[in-house]
Amino acid sequence: MKLAQKRCIPCEGGIPPFGKKQIAKYLPQLPKGWSVIDDKKLRKRFQFKNFVDTMGFVNKIALIAQAEDHHPDMQISYSKVAVELWTHANDGLTENDFILAAKIDQLNV
Repeated sequence: MKLAQKRCIPCEGGIPPFGKKQIAKYLPQLPKGWSVIDDKKLRKRFQFKNFVDTMGFVNKIALIAQAEDHHPDMQISYSKVAVELWTHANDGLTENDFILAAKIDQLNV
């Protein structure tokens, strides 16, 4: 099953974060542009024509994040959005981060 078709599973801690092997397995399943920061976070920057398009994208992310109960950090400027994902409960990456990244990427048409 593709990542974008999966659902995030609530994480209250106690689950170890992904190691290098798991990250190396999951990262190629994401569209290009996602990078791993310090083996703890996923990051991607998106570019838009204008502020309205930027905010439309951010609002779509908010709806998906709320439905999945997994919320990214976002830095927003006029025509750019930087999205960072990690699982706060274990201060690292889990499958949830890759699932949400795949779902976010489907929005950027």
